[in-house]
Amino acid sequence: MTRQEAPDQGNKRTLRRDVLAARATLTADDLTETAAALTRHVLRMPEVREAAGVAAYASVGTEPGTGPLLEALHARGVRVLLPVLMDDNDLDWAVHEGAESLVPAGRGLREPSGPRLGPRAVTDVDVVLLPGLAVDARGLRLGRGAGCYDRALSRASAAPRPPFTAVLLHEGEVVDHVPGEAHDRSVDAVVTPAGVRYFRHER
Repeated sequence: MTRQEAPDQGNKRTLRRDVLAARATLTADDLTETAAALTRHVLRMPEVREAAGVAAYASVGTEPGTGPLLEALHARGVRVLLPVLMDDNDLDWAVHEGAESLVPAGRGLREPSGPRLGPRAVTDVDVVLLPGLAVDARGLRLGRGAGCYDRALSRASAAPRPPFTAVLLHEGEVVDHVPGEAHDRSVDAVVTPAGVRYFRHER
């Protein structure tokens, strides 16, 4: 680790700790209201309304809830892909066939039980909805540090027609600055209970 990298890594750890501490104070009602608001906002986004395929995630714990959103997209006939965490922290993908098809997985996650489509399946969707802990005004997203979504975003951004990317967050998780590294990829938008914010940068 270089001298320049050390402060950024420390700042990332501090920001992760602070966000997770704030999330630990959320009530069940808070989580339900956030999931409902995110669903409303995401379904109104032109990018999502026009999408035939969406990659998303099955929320757990205090993550911004996606349960109602996944069911609404599925009911619309949208092909929804959900991640399957592999041993090397990369992401495979499988089609979401409804809440009843989700099964418990490692690290407290829930994953689709259907056939695995391979890590490159994320390049075949129109929109990617990501989890995260924070995002800044440049669209730089802070994850949990495993790098699995960084790999997925890198793959998606290199596709002939890169999908639109948005991170789903709670209120208060849009911050002034997320320390960036060479492998980090900006997202195109953030969705919070307050609405959708688009970032202006080259995709």
